[in-house]
This record gives sequence, structure tokens and C-alpha cells, in this order.
Amino acid sequence: MTDLRLEDTVFAHLRKTFSTVSDQMEATRKTLRGADAEVVGEGQLIEDVQDFADDWAYGIKQLGKHTHGAVKMIDKIGESFDKLDVDLAESLRTKQKGK
Repeated sequence: MTDLRLEDTVFAHLRKTFSTVSDQMEATRKTLRGADAEVVGEGQLIEDVQDFADDWAYGIKQLGKHTHGAVKMIDKIGESFDKLDVDLAESLRTKQKGK
């Protein structure tokens, strides 16, 4: 008979990784939002730099949302595996008592 086995550290590591990415994305988005495009000088270039920063800020915000969603899913998967582990152990105990 085989056991279902998945270490909690796998979920903890994934959660930490995705949480860190999410936090870094938010920090980058705030930095871009605060960028002073006027330092580049020429009017059209200023506008292009501002457009670039806005586009990237939006994209980074979306990536941050998705990594945050991944953290929620990792937590949910971890909870499901914990429940499955408890259910499996209980079914084995019940089966052994029935012998």
C-alpha cells in the first residue's frame, strides 16, 4: 500500500515565493507611478515615457493580482491536502478496526 505524501514545506515555499513576487510587483508599480518623466526634456519624449510608465504600471498591477491569486490557490490546495491526509488516515484506522 502507498501513502499520499506532500510536505507542508512545499506549500510554504511556494506561498513565500509568490508573496514576495506580489510585494515586489507592487513596489515596482509605485516606483513607476512616481517617476518624473519631465527629466528627459523634450515634450514628445516626456509623453512617451509617461505612457510607457502607465502601461507598465497597469501590467505590473495585473501580474501582482495574479500572483496574489496564486497565493490564495496555494493556500486552498494546502488546506485540501491537509483534509485529504486526515481523511485518509481516518479511513485507514476505520479499516484496521474492521479487521
